[in-house]
Amino acid sequence: MDSEAPAATGSLPLHQQDEDQDSLTPEQCTRLADRGPLRPIGTQVAVLLSTHDGAPFLAAQLRSLLAQTHCHWRLYWRDDGSSDSTRRLMAEFTAELGPGRSVAVGGNGRIGAAQSFLTLLRAAHDDGHAIVAFADQDDVWLPEKLARGVAALEAVPAGRATLYCARQLLVDASLRRLAVSFPIRRAPGFPAALTQNVATGCTIMLNRAAAALLSASRPPPACMHDWWCYLLIAGAGGRIMADPEPVVLYRQHDGNLIGAAATRRARAVAALRRGPGPFMTVFRQNVAALDQQQDLLTPAARESVAGIAHALRSGPVRRVMALWSCNLVRQSWLETALFWVWFVLG
Repeated sequence: MDSEAPAATGSLPLHQQDEDQDSLTPEQCTRLADRGPLRPIGTQVAVLLSTHDGAPFLAAQLRSLLAQTHCHWRLYWRDDGSSDSTRRLMAEFTAELGPGRSVAVGGNGRIGAAQSFLTLLRAAHDDGHAIVAFADQDDVWLPEKLARGVAALEAVPAGRATLYCARQLLVDASLRRLAVSFPIRRAPGFPAALTQNVATGCTIMLNRAAAALLSASRPPPACMHDWWCYLLIAGAGGRIMADPEPVVLYRQHDGNLIGAAATRRARAVAALRRGPGPFMTVFRQNVAALDQQQDLLTPAARESVAGIAHALRSGPVRRVMALWSCNLVRQSWLETALFWVWFVLG
């Protein structure tokens, strides 16, 4: 790992990337996908894809799945109420893959991205998969994406819940490079996970112990699936593995559900514009959901959650005490200062 990666995550046993890998285009990925079928070897990964009106960008993502150097995967997909040609594109791709490579899960009713992804997670876990990987409909995976995650997760004892995540290459709607996502400067963990999500969903891969933990949980309505994964696994004493190398072309466009800021200043400005209301709503829901599922947490995490929940029901003095005792910090001091103000006053 490079000098900006957190030491607490440990050294990742990852494949060496080619120097020019971060410049791969969808056309290059397509040429890799067209090289002919590879012999599936190693652990079969369940790729979890939730779609909703994704037709404009979906084909590039699907082709990048075919270009993976770790080609032993099965696609679990669910359409969340699309009104465009997304379902037709998925049906065509399923036919192209052949028998046993694609599983359509659930109905087509609209339940939202977070619940849709967790529905897919439970289906893949019930089918016995050892590793699952979230996939967004509008991104493009670099060819080593699955291979890096599999290598990292298989280096961890199988019984320990583990989340792998990585950096991304931020690109515009036409896949022109904008920036590289922020490195993780402070070691991920709990209870800091309550203040900020550092595990971007399109890069997350989970081992079976982590998938079992999440399958047994009840996330709050306002929390996205990737943040809930990070929160619960960290709170349960699991391992968070952060790969400092980009593995995804993370497309930024007008239809992004979340998206990413290109600079820390832009992220802080965006937070100020949104104000404390939306964030504190999610924060309170996350604390309440964890407080109601204490059996999934470590004793230390239970104590932290109980203290923060009590502080939220109390006044500013108690909240300042909670900040001091629980080490509630974000990735930068500017973001941490903003969170402290919101926590004490919100």
